[in-house]
Amino acid sequence: MRFASLHSRPTSHLLALLLSGLFSAAAFAIQPFVIRDIRVEGVQRTEAGTVFSYLPVKVGERVDDDKAAAAIKALYATGFYTDVRLEVENDVLVVFVVERPAIAQIDISGAKEFTKDNLKDGLKQAGISEAKIFDRSLLDRAEKEIKRQYTSRGFYSAKVTTTVTPLERNRVSLTFAIEEGDVSKIVDINIIGANAISESTLIKEFELSTGGWFSFFTKDDQYSKQKLSGDLEKLRSYYLNRGYLEFSIDSTQVSITPDKEKIYITITITEGPVYTIAGAKFQGDLKIPEDEMRALLLFKEGETFSRQKIVDSVKRITDRLGNDGYSDSNINPVPELDKEKRTALFTLFVDPGKRIYVRRINVQGNSRTRDEVVRREIRQLEAGWYSIDKINRSKERLERTGFFEEVTVDTPPVSGTSDQRDINITVKERNTGSLQFGVGFSQSEKLSLNASVSQANIFGTGNQLSFQINNSRVSKVYQISFLDPYWTADGISRGFDVYHRTLDTATLSTGDFSSTTSGAGVRFGVPVTEYDSINFGLGWELTNLKLDQFSPQRYLAYVNTFGAKSNTLRGALGYSRDTRDSIYFPSRGYVLEVSGEAGLPGGDIKYYRVQTKAQYLRPVWGPIVFSGNIEVGYAGGYGGKPLPFFKNFYAGGVDSVRGFLQSSLGPRDFNTNEFLGGSKRFVTNLELLFPMPGVKTDKSVRISAFIDAGNVFGANERITFRDLRSSFGVAVSWFSPVGPLKFSLAKPIKIQDGDRPERFQFLLGRAF
Repeated sequence: MRFASLHSRPTSHLLALLLSGLFSAAAFAIQPFVIRDIRVEGVQRTEAGTVFSYLPVKVGERVDDDKAAAAIKALYATGFYTDVRLEVENDVLVVFVVERPAIAQIDISGAKEFTKDNLKDGLKQAGISEAKIFDRSLLDRAEKEIKRQYTSRGFYSAKVTTTVTPLERNRVSLTFAIEEGDVSKIVDINIIGANAISESTLIKEFELSTGGWFSFFTKDDQYSKQKLSGDLEKLRSYYLNRGYLEFSIDSTQVSITPDKEKIYITITITEGPVYTIAGAKFQGDLKIPEDEMRALLLFKEGETFSRQKIVDSVKRITDRLGNDGYSDSNINPVPELDKEKRTALFTLFVDPGKRIYVRRINVQGNSRTRDEVVRREIRQLEAGWYSIDKINRSKERLERTGFFEEVTVDTPPVSGTSDQRDINITVKERNTGSLQFGVGFSQSEKLSLNASVSQANIFGTGNQLSFQINNSRVSKVYQISFLDPYWTADGISRGFDVYHRTLDTATLSTGDFSSTTSGAGVRFGVPVTEYDSINFGLGWELTNLKLDQFSPQRYLAYVNTFGAKSNTLRGALGYSRDTRDSIYFPSRGYVLEVSGEAGLPGGDIKYYRVQTKAQYLRPVWGPIVFSGNIEVGYAGGYGGKPLPFFKNFYAGGVDSVRGFLQSSLGPRDFNTNEFLGGSKRFVTNLELLFPMPGVKTDKSVRISAFIDAGNVFGANERITFRDLRSSFGVAVSWFSPVGPLKFSLAKPIKIQDGDRPERFQFLLGRAF
């Protein structure tokens, strides 16, 4: 406790105040006076203006005992000063302060388990950071924070020593010397009371363990209070999902040896009997028919009780009510236990709450994309009932546009109301323009290049424009495509394509021929439902074929019969159903496509091609996703004309069966052994998709383990599984800030003489 004294002088009044812990009163009374001026003494780092800004008295004010005490109290409260005195000289108030030192630097030594930045972040939470005012009372808290971080990693013997070194200009340097010690390891987990289920079975559910082959990586043998809490909940769920409705955890004991190297965990439980479901009934304000709610239940009378099924059933009913605007509904399942019969009768009390309406939908983050492009994908309407399904579907549709890297939806309540909410949609735009380069290697091709320039959201309108250029030893493609996905307000799309293609297969293992094709077409897409659409189009092509002495006999026969030049009036029709949650990196849902094209009457060639594709995705464990894909194609001629050989199917390559050279599978010429393509095609791909280690929260990159199989068959051949080629391998897909990147490394596992393997393939892109 510090006191300030009052002295009498002939030319001045000296004010001294009694300074207690609460600064509640002055020690001596002073004669009130009017402040003529204020002078500050003792500041070094801070400015005198800082004192003035906190001082509760100003020039011209009358000062008495209470105001003087309040002034001292206010300056102490800033935390900037260790001592404050007030004096009066000729009606000038003199403020004497002694500043607290500032932290000039923080040094950490001996840290290996954590980076210095991580530890400094923890110190900042404890109030210790560079440039802050040094408060010695916070050092103990800082040391405890460092020890807490080490304890969370199992370093129970960690020691922290702090050194404070004074520096010039009223500053200090803090040094935290850390002795990490050894990690404390779990050597035993004991569950007392486990009779019906073996202890070893229960411990397998835990994240914590006594160690194994991969513990150096998983660190599952290092104790963590948070991990133990999670394991106890897993233990409770394990029993409750198997009928043990009265299961309880009686106690949990964690002990550590005196040397702080070994940890023992003991859990005492009471299993109780197994209960079955006696039935379910509903009470409360039922806004939807009881039969409809009962159909949503996942449990039935006579089944073993499962808490998870109860929870999932409640969620399904809650979501159903949410689709009718009752987003704040509450379903409370209450069991009535018959301990003799060991049955549980559940009563679900339904409180729908008020029907919620959407007041306003706000869109933000779309700096390039026009507002109407975002809003046309939103299925929830303003002033309409709040619908969970419509909001979720709106989010899915926005993600499927490909314009946004991330879409978040918040639904805050409207202030002052109990039945309204706003919907705030925040988008993070991605670079939708790209300049892509494709690169391939093979023993015959050596190097092939292709490029395309595209903008999927030109001028923020949602329209797509692309220019494709392919320049390799085999093919040259020049194509311009344009698509307006909302040609009409109800979502009918319209697109145009203009292209010129040249093909020369002389350097490939396929049959020798060259062709020049010029064409143009228009296409439309008509949405039928939220997930179904019909596509159709019409186009014209002019094709000019050239053969040489090495061309297959069937090619020569076709040209001799039907000529080298042909006009084609090409019609296309297709149906698709797509329920995937994303276009680029889907994790659930399926897509089914059936498409066909034909050379229509009015053209020189008459043919048809029908293709089907089905892809199914679903999570199998955590972020791991299974993907299955099947593609089947069938083609032929009609009107007395055969299928033109340049309309054949091909397989092999990065888009079908990885591990084989592009278009290298299928029938071959008997004389030259060159690949001819075929009228039938079958391809299947099975993949397990994983998040990239270290970037689990980044949805733009993931790896996969795949098995591919497929082949192409001639007109007189049947599709048989024994003739399929297959491969397995790994792939990486990354929608990076510089464009799409794809890598695959495949090894053929079913290969025959003459097949052309190509193990490594990749696609590089650059976004703008």
